Amino acid sequence: MEKFTSLTSVAAPLPLINVDTDMIIPKQFLKTILRTGLGKSLFYEMRFDEKGAENPDFVLNRPAYRNAKILVAGENFGCGSSREHAPWALLDFGIRCVISTSFADIFYNNCFKNGILPVIVSPEDLEKLMDDAERGSNATLTVDLDAQEIRGPDGGVVRFDMDPFRKKCLMEGLDDIGLTMQKAGKIEAFEEQAALARPWA
Repeated sequence: MEKFTSLTSVAAPLPLINVDTDMIIPKQFLKTILRTGLGKSLFYEMRFDEKGAENPDFVLNRPAYRNAKILVAGENFGCGSSREHAPWALLDFGIRCVISTSFADIFYNNCFKNGILPVIVSPEDLEKLMDDAERGSNATLTVDLDAQEIRGPDGGVVRFDMDPFRKKCLMEGLDDIGLTMQKAGKIEAFEEQAALARPWA
């Protein structure tokens, strides 16, 4: 998993509440178990019309936001079904950080397992960040995980809380498998001892 330490990028504003996982990646794209290739279908029903043509009004189709790596969204982001394809699609598109006032629990947990930083801020701070994001390519946000702060284009700073264990995992690029592999030596030693104790197993 790619490490997350600090990220500076244009932030795309998505001032919608209750953006569910089917909006993030519709069900017809869930046939794969690969984590790549889903970015092209991110927010499909909002990004494209019924003929597959881009909707020029959708934020990620606008020139200023096509390369945004930060998403500033309304409350309860990631609600609905528990599909892990949702963070896969965001990551494959290039989104590494989502900022909101609240997230659905399963989506929130899945973000950390895939190298995406979900940041929870107050409604007042979200309003400020949404205003920054609406400036397009004229303004960027810097999300500093180590300092636990978001720095705006005008020098404003928004602080956020983060669980220390999750912070460590993101900064070191450790998903569940990576955490397990840190104990590879102990696991191998246990297996060797177990084989000696129970050679018939």
